[in-house]
Amino acid sequence: MKRILFLCVANSARSQMAEGLARSRLSWRGVTVQSAGSSPSVVNPYAVRVMDEIDIDISNHASKSVDMIDPDSVDLVVTLCAEEVCPAFLGGAQRRHWPIPDPATAEDLDDAAMLKRFRVARDTISVMIDKLAVEAL
Repeated sequence: MKRILFLCVANSARSQMAEGLARSRLSWRGVTVQSAGSSPSVVNPYAVRVMDEIDIDISNHASKSVDMIDPDSVDLVVTLCAEEVCPAFLGGAQRRHWPIPDPATAEDLDDAAMLKRFRVARDTISVMIDKLAVEAL
């Protein structure tokens, strides 16, 4: 498995953090990592901040549409949706589902509470990527 796609709806938080973490940990193995969403928006500033805390820069990432991804360029699709409907991805790629709640859906939270939500999502994704590296790569 050398080509991984992380997929969620907005491609703004979970899939962007997963892309950054996977590139950081798997690129030396020759793994290609990308992310996309069914309704791309913008990369969430909280995702950028919590990734910066662990020295991974995703500030230059941009949200991308899953429609722009060639199904033949993907060996594994990892969907990261929990409370929303995950985007469909056509093609013969293997599939995994990591139901991680969207940290950006909280309303009326202060900066510290939002950062905490994003850290939880980041750390959950980090553990899953480490497991993926051991199991599948």
